[in-house]
Amino acid sequence: MLGEYRISGRRAAEISASIERAVGTGELKPGQLLPPMRELAALLGVNPNTVAAAYRTLRERGVIETAGRRGSRVRPAPATTGRDHIRVDVPEGVRDVSSGNPDAALLPPLAPAFAAAAKEGDRAPVLYGQTAVEPELARIARAGLDADGVPEGPLAVVSGSLDAVERVLAAHLKPGDTVAVEDPGWGRTLDLVPALGLRTVPVGVDDEGPRADDVRRALADGARALIVTDRAQNPTGAAVSASRARALRDVLEGHPEVLLIEDDHGHGIVDLPLHPLAGTTRHWALVRSVAKAYGPDLRLAVLTGDAVTVDRVHGRQRLGPGWVSRLTQRAVVRLWADGTVDGPAVAAAYGRRRQALIDALARRGVAAHGRSGMNVWVPVPDETGAVARLLHAGWAVAPGARFRMSAPPGIRITVSTLAEDEIGPLADAVAAAVGPAPARVYG
Repeated sequence: MLGEYRISGRRAAEISASIERAVGTGELKPGQLLPPMRELAALLGVNPNTVAAAYRTLRERGVIETAGRRGSRVRPAPATTGRDHIRVDVPEGVRDVSSGNPDAALLPPLAPAFAAAAKEGDRAPVLYGQTAVEPELARIARAGLDADGVPEGPLAVVSGSLDAVERVLAAHLKPGDTVAVEDPGWGRTLDLVPALGLRTVPVGVDDEGPRADDVRRALADGARALIVTDRAQNPTGAAVSASRARALRDVLEGHPEVLLIEDDHGHGIVDLPLHPLAGTTRHWALVRSVAKAYGPDLRLAVLTGDAVTVDRVHGRQRLGPGWVSRLTQRAVVRLWADGTVDGPAVAAAYGRRRQALIDALARRGVAAHGRSGMNVWVPVPDETGAVARLLHAGWAVAPGARFRMSAPPGIRITVSTLAEDEIGPLADAVAAAVGPAPARVYG
């Protein structure tokens, strides 16, 4: 059952650590069956309750899953290993279009904003006990949210979109609860949910966002939370349309106790309007990161939501980091207030590159998708073969397995830095590697 690996330990913490360590090193493989609790207890000479406690810890950490009499096994994508190992190592001389990074040439200079923020900090240092949110940041952020039709709610500042998702899930759910997630979807979210001891149920995605029928089924089956990417969905580029938002709100109105989390990380780099779902359910949150428009290293996002949710996020922050640096918050205020980034121009630049590649692929008989953002999703019949053939041709793309649960295979191409003269050669290479793609988009 376990091959050459021997689980060790006398206490529950030691047994769970032994198993988790083996999963992390690959000695225990995804999907591998673990010994029944009584059998392992006999082998280790411990009480079966000790093994039961170890297995419970591993379930809560997202390392294993238990299916009644079928026993316990390592999760197909255990949180210990994550999805970052499903990537392409880019050899020298190969063009990297796999990273998902913004174009550094379109990011603003940060030195003036931080210098101004530092001067302000010298005049009025931020000390313990002061408010966690820079007042001017709250004012500017709230004005933008109001303009996009996001319901009134208190604000929190967190360390990026994923930090917000984690804090909101932890504020409301308990291990074993089910979260409906987009499939394909952001790989880090697909790793995070089981790492919190939560279960995932996939929701299909098309160009207009999560499919309402899939969401309806997931919520009817007991999902307690739904995570939606409003625009620039990673990896597909989907954006929630007005008609899809109406359909999703209709579904959510029948499940008012479901926790709704919306990720608008594409704010500032997309030219499509926001159609928020916020306020449809009792507990909700919407997060806006500055990573794509201003730089990933800023690690700052603004979160709004219902009063209970935001209060719980603030309370947990106080017990951990306390607050996101007010120096960074003030620098972001400068960037926003000075209009350092021309959002429409950035969105247009990404849009031209994205559409140019989609059109070039279409002329070669390859279906591709990317309604917004900086990525293009290409369904393929053989994902591993397509990635390998493209690498051989001089192009590194992201394997779709990083983003999928049950959706059909595909590859993600980041267009953010594509030059005009690269579009044709890349499209030729993709067409040669994958052939004409099926009309079916995501699954």
